[in-house]
Amino acid sequence: MKKNYWFVALLFFFASAVSAHGPVRQKAEQEITINAPAEKVWALIKDYGDMSWLPEVKSVTVDKGNTKGSIRVLTLQNGETITEELKKYDESKMSYAYKITDMSTAKTITHAGAEEKVPALPVDNYAASIEVEGAGNSAVVSWKAGYYRAYMNNNPPAEMNEEAANTAVNSVLKSGLENLKALAEK
Repeated sequence: MKKNYWFVALLFFFASAVSAHGPVRQKAEQEITINAPAEKVWALIKDYGDMSWLPEVKSVTVDKGNTKGSIRVLTLQNGETITEELKKYDESKMSYAYKITDMSTAKTITHAGAEEKVPALPVDNYAASIEVEGAGNSAVVSWKAGYYRAYMNNNPPAEMNEEAANTAVNSVLKSGLENLKALAEK
């Protein structure tokens, strides 16, 4: 009889361990075909310190240009900031990769009895890459991101759950690529 209790207790432990998990890495990818040569499109985005093609960005400061390790600070239209580090830059492949290292707080909320800071982009451990590929007289731009939701504990508030993270990231990627297309096709 004692064995049955241990078995039930062990089963309960494993069941609770499986249901009590933290965030799962999310991925977003947006791709757009632009009716302009790849070189023209790349010229619009190749300067790591120039984000004028991304509507959400008001201004940018950058310390080392297109050099690996370069830090850029994006000031958004609403005044919030996002700091990013250039991880990889390849002029010949018309691509670069970067990672968010810091963000300002968009707002503070109370969740589960604690004050929580909601970041400018509701994500954590965000890394992304953007690449331009030629396709005849057109270009295909692919922007990929991997990240976690902003709230790293269980039972996230709506402002920092997977849905909020995915909606925000996909919105940025999509609006950026659509604006890039409009600029390149002028």
